[in-house]
Amino acid sequence: MDPSTFPEIPDPEIDRVFMGEALRQAVKAYDAGEVPVGAVIVRGPRVIARAWNQVELLKDATAHAEMLALTMAQESVGDWRLTDCTLYVTKEPCPMCAGAIVHCRLARVVFGAPDAKGGAAGGAMNVLQFPTLNHRSAITPGVREEECRHLLKSFFLEQRQRKDRPPLPADS
Repeated sequence: MDPSTFPEIPDPEIDRVFMGEALRQAVKAYDAGEVPVGAVIVRGPRVIARAWNQVELLKDATAHAEMLALTMAQESVGDWRLTDCTLYVTKEPCPMCAGAIVHCRLARVVFGAPDAKGGAAGGAMNVLQFPTLNHRSAITPGVREEECRHLLKSFFLEQRQRKDRPPLPADS
């Protein structure tokens, strides 16, 4: 399909398909013992970047799925500006990721599970549409929300049941 013929108006069915790609990445994170968040970046009809959380693997607090996908997408496009791209991510972006999304000037962010405590796309705050910043991304929340939420809940339940794990913040 020619990118110029790709619909500019969000299509819920296309969003579900690309969120499925992000969910596949989240399962990779789950299987690796990482918080199961997956992300894909799409330009026109094509996925140009795929990533999953790798904080523990890389020993890097910034190795969130979104951050890794943004870097890959910039390499793919050959520019730091991603103005014609959409990010699909299984959990609402945190403030760090939202800040990077704004700086990359992503057109749109589609997420699955909301994060009322730390989400920066309307959950706890809205960095993606903050009025004084130089860019605002369109936001589509709740795509395949139940699947995304279930994966996160399952992961944290398993973590709490492990005997050999360090305490999680929610344990206190």
